[in-house]
Amino acid sequence: VATMRIMVVGAALLLSLLPSCWSGTTAPDQTGTGETDGYTLIWADYFDDGKLDADNWTCEQNGLGGGNQELQYYLPDNVSVIRDRSDGRGCLRIEARREECEGKAFTSGRLNTEGKFSFAYGKVEASIRLPSTADGLWPAFWLLGADIRSNPWPACGEIDILEMGNATGIAEGTQTRYFNGACHWGTYVDTWHPELAAHNLAPYSLQDGEYHLYTLIWEPERITMFLDKDRFPDTEPYLSLDISASEDVMSAGKYFHHMHFIIFNLAVGGIFTGIMEPSGITALDTGPACMYVDFVKVYQRR
Repeated sequence: VATMRIMVVGAALLLSLLPSCWSGTTAPDQTGTGETDGYTLIWADYFDDGKLDADNWTCEQNGLGGGNQELQYYLPDNVSVIRDRSDGRGCLRIEARREECEGKAFTSGRLNTEGKFSFAYGKVEASIRLPSTADGLWPAFWLLGADIRSNPWPACGEIDILEMGNATGIAEGTQTRYFNGACHWGTYVDTWHPELAAHNLAPYSLQDGEYHLYTLIWEPERITMFLDKDRFPDTEPYLSLDISASEDVMSAGKYFHHMHFIIFNLAVGGIFTGIMEPSGITALDTGPACMYVDFVKVYQRR
């Protein structure tokens, strides 16, 4: 697939990694960037109630491979809300396991807010603790057009705020810092569709056992994404896309002005990772791996 790319490279700072399902954390508070720049909080989940809020989320169950030749079977049992923090707060846990299910060699979790919460424009952010991804894990935090049932992908629009585990990071040995943001839209021409993928190298490990904040600012004219904007308010975006309104069927401006819903998932293998066979997955050799979400918030300007 043809892709426009942005590369942002910072100074290397590798921090020691902790086990993927480590239960301790020094996560910051749940403020994130807060109600700044005229944004007001309209929806949030802090995962502090001891169980997943069914009014917000649906856990998926399928082995469809996400259209990406992924190797996992998604099960609701792999999604939980736990209290494992020293301050008593809860978090969402998505767990990938090496276990056979319905012909798949692995199980994992994926959940979404489709039909329960969707929005257009605003500031969206989640505080996420990532597992060690190499080789073969693919955690993601993203949005999908709410009209996907009647307007099939990619015309529904897709906004990937965070993806990690890309084949390039594995090949270059930078997998703890190599992360992606992306947008997909338009219609197919043969096997090509318009997209913008930002391949970035963080200046420090994002798989250090700590929570990091991923922020999307979605305005009528532009989509921008930021890493750890709560700690570094003046940080530059790692993805920027002009979405000024347009009727051109190949222009991003035609596809990002309607409602989208939220998705979290932890895929195993697939095209993004460059690993399409179970034997190539080493990230689960020593046991399950977990992706944790401390909170997710949506703000809008009133």
